Amino acid sequence: MFLSVFRAMAQYKIVRGMASYSLLWPCGSLIQQTIEGKTWKTYDWNKCLRMGFFGTFVIGPSLYMWIRFANVMWPGRDLKSSVSKALTEQISYDPLLITTFLFGMSLLEGKTISQAKLEVQEKFFDTYKVGAIYWPCVQTINFTLVPQKNQVVFVSIFSMLWSSFLAYMKHMEIEKIRQKKLDKKQKKLEKQMKKLAENQSK
Repeated sequence: MFLSVFRAMAQYKIVRGMASYSLLWPCGSLIQQTIEGKTWKTYDWNKCLRMGFFGTFVIGPSLYMWIRFANVMWPGRDLKSSVSKALTEQISYDPLLITTFLFGMSLLEGKTISQAKLEVQEKFFDTYKVGAIYWPCVQTINFTLVPQKNQVVFVSIFSMLWSSFLAYMKHMEIEKIRQKKLDKKQKKLEKQMKKLAENQSK
């Protein structure tokens, strides 16, 4: 049985990618929970299972198809082609992935469609801003230096760190996010008022 699995992984890259994400995404969840202060006795194993399910059946296959498509559209491994792939991913694949993650994981948690939509509405932009810095750097290196047959596996390693951040964003309370946004607006308003007062005093 194990021999058949190894043969499938060697023959089919998509299976290898799915296997990688089935392990790394739950690990990402454990990293996030450990940072929160949880231990072996208090880990939320259901959360790990949900992350594993999403990583295996959504991230693995979709990333495999995206990388395959990108290498057909830009077959070169020069810096220009690699940057083109990375930037195209950032404006096409990544927004869809983040939306699917926030929405799909909410449904897996037993939340309603309305609650899942609210998760996307409140958390998408903050999540995307971090990804817009992180992923272009990773993927430029990936498309430039890593052989095509190993690109999904290479990305999966960095995806474990990304999954930790996604888990953090997913389980952050919406009220906390709203409060942070209000605090930022308040600080910005205070700076504007201070600058206006300084200009009037001159």
